[in-house]
Amino acid sequence: MEEIYKEYSKIVYKYLLSITNNTELAEELMQETFESAVKNINKFRQECSVKTWLCTIAKNKWIDFYKKKKKVSEINIDEINEKFLVSNSLEEEYTDKLEIINIYKKIHKLDEKTKEVIYLRIKSEFTFKEIGSIMGHSEEWARITFYRGKIKLKEELENEE
Repeated sequence: MEEIYKEYSKIVYKYLLSITNNTELAEELMQETFESAVKNINKFRQECSVKTWLCTIAKNKWIDFYKKKKKVSEINIDEINEKFLVSNSLEEEYTDKLEIINIYKKIHKLDEKTKEVIYLRIKSEFTFKEIGSIMGHSEEWARITFYRGKIKLKEELENEE
């Protein structure tokens, strides 16, 4: 199990961070995910990849947490990836950051399933097949949900201009 942890802990953490937007919560849920995986390793039927199995456990841990707390997480602006900022001047960086914040605000207003698919695809870089498996749907469902979410975002951003 130690090898599995070494190989997949970053992926599971990145996935949890993408849906919680909270580093501490993502770390806590990651630990719970691997505790649960250790306890239930004998139930793993290899019908999916280990990565998908672990991310499904992680998602269920997040849902359990969400149900207990009954609170929707907000996007933490401090955790927006710096790699999106490619400008040279402070003014350009500020403008770019405002645009990124605006996009994340728009994503946050989408329904939960669409928002989760977009985060899984963009931030965690999962394939549509993996997203479908994690969310209990087909690859095609994940692809369509992502596409429709992208269209909604584009329309929202165009309506601002």
